[in-house]
Amino acid sequence: MADGMTITSLRGQVSDEEWQARLDLAAMYRLTASYGWTDLIFTHISHRVPGPDHHFLINPYGLFFEEITASSLVKVDLEGNIVQETPYFINPAGFTIHSAIHAAREDANVVMHLHTDDGVAVSSHKEGLMPLNQTSMIARHDLSYHDYEGIALDHGERERLVADMGQTNAMILRNHGTLTVGGTAAECFLRMFFLERACSMQVRTLSAGRDNVLLGTPEIQEVVRGQSTAGGMGTLANTLVWPGLLRRLARENPGFDE
Repeated sequence: MADGMTITSLRGQVSDEEWQARLDLAAMYRLTASYGWTDLIFTHISHRVPGPDHHFLINPYGLFFEEITASSLVKVDLEGNIVQETPYFINPAGFTIHSAIHAAREDANVVMHLHTDDGVAVSSHKEGLMPLNQTSMIARHDLSYHDYEGIALDHGERERLVADMGQTNAMILRNHGTLTVGGTAAECFLRMFFLERACSMQVRTLSAGRDNVLLGTPEIQEVVRGQSTAGGMGTLANTLVWPGLLRRLARENPGFDE
């Protein structure tokens, strides 16, 4: 733990539902680190706490993602007040983005925002994410865009961000990064996996030049849209992908469940 700080375990001190949310969110942070998607301490993932209070969990500002545990996560309300005892504070920009979405989207239990090299590269491209391959076409049908307004410290931006997102589950924040939401940690993480992979593939494809790039036709994009929607993200993410990711995490970076 940072600065030798010891965090008291919250296992048994919070509801079973909150503890499960903490476990899932801590796992997401560790997995994000394992995929190399971190930006030191400057991005964030949040999880709504089940219940009537409209609280959500977010990372303690100053911990690296591979250090985060279920008990170290900070619980805040929609006004940014920390509602539990903790030695940590939170990233103000992270609060702006995550509070906006949690307040507006009841279905968005989990919100993930990254500043990866390839995600930022595509966010700075006028054409945004292009239909270059199967992965990008899976991601594009559920994707929106929000123009850059500076570091997200102005709470007035929240209304515009939510309006731009609408009912999509993924967003490119132009000149900034990527964002996904989900009903579960599994769904949110898998959406980000597809979006980030699509961005990396685009960067590699365009590195050879724009000439002779083969784009998916509007007709085939509609085919992929239908195929992606018909199967649904939930079953794939929750019952197949997520358990495997947790097995990998238990092997490679245990301790998130403390």
